Amino acid sequence: MSKLETQMRREVLEIPTAVDRLLTNGASEMARAADALRQRDPNFMISVARGSSDHVATYFKYASELLLGIPVASVGPSVASVYERKLNLAGSACVSVSQSGKSPDIVEMARMAQTCGALSFAMTNDATSPLANVNDHTLDLHAGPELSVAATKTFVTSAVSAIWLLAETAKDDALLNAIKGLPEVLAHAVDNTWPEVAAKIGSRTSLFCLGRGPAYAISNEAALKFKETCQLHAESYSSAEVLHGPVSIVDAGFPVIALTAKDAAEDVLVQVADEVAAKGASVFVTSSKARRAQVLPAVRTGHPLTDPIALIASFYAMVETVAVARGMNPDTPRHLNKVTETV
Repeated sequence: MSKLETQMRREVLEIPTAVDRLLTNGASEMARAADALRQRDPNFMISVARGSSDHVATYFKYASELLLGIPVASVGPSVASVYERKLNLAGSACVSVSQSGKSPDIVEMARMAQTCGALSFAMTNDATSPLANVNDHTLDLHAGPELSVAATKTFVTSAVSAIWLLAETAKDDALLNAIKGLPEVLAHAVDNTWPEVAAKIGSRTSLFCLGRGPAYAISNEAALKFKETCQLHAESYSSAEVLHGPVSIVDAGFPVIALTAKDAAEDVLVQVADEVAAKGASVFVTSSKARRAQVLPAVRTGHPLTDPIALIASFYAMVETVAVARGMNPDTPRHLNKVTETV
């Protein structure tokens, strides 16, 4: 338990309830959106997002390609907002993710995508936002008010919405059952605070986060949250890339967190985690298969595509304790606002 009862901690503990509310209140609109996506049967999709929302989009990309075989490309919002260009999006689908739905560049890119022929979807925590008004389908996150600057429950509900849309489109019963069970699973995940990681980070000023496949999106979000809440220089790498140069800065005790789902990428990520540990780094990995790296207890969801959601819930619970231990209030990171509006 943190000495400071932060708003971030309260919101992390609200994640299971927020997901349950999403699954209950968002079912009818999700069914309509999935039916429309199934009928469109796009050859490709694009995503529009920034910050934490862009990490949700990366998760959506991997899940779409693995589950539906539909490639997803991230398009820079400035293509529409700054450069005022149009894209050939006939027959495609566009997924925009924004907790506030207010950033002008995200709104303008979504507007352009719709007018250029994409079937458009908005995932937002404000169903009356400007973003919601320029899309064919608005998927309300139903996360409730999020007051801490660091997004937690809105990230998780965005990720659940993303995988739910794909599962409903594919009519994948196994995945849908795993999604239905997430509230109970996440109640355990937010209690899994990984104190051994917090103890090892200590006063270090730099670390790596590693992932592969859908869990790479979670690694990206983890690195961002270290920067936002702890003022730690954290970098995220695919485990396939970290040995191609970045590993050179690893020294004795250098902290590394390797986040893996129970999927086809687990073995290769663990192999890299063990190799980096052999170089003297303090490596933690969410897999019992590790031999040199220290094993972190991971709450599993019963499906490899939903495992990353439980991983980020546990990470959020841990990173809040790191921030408080370093004398910082994660609710009010310096230089940051809750809503960032870019052009």
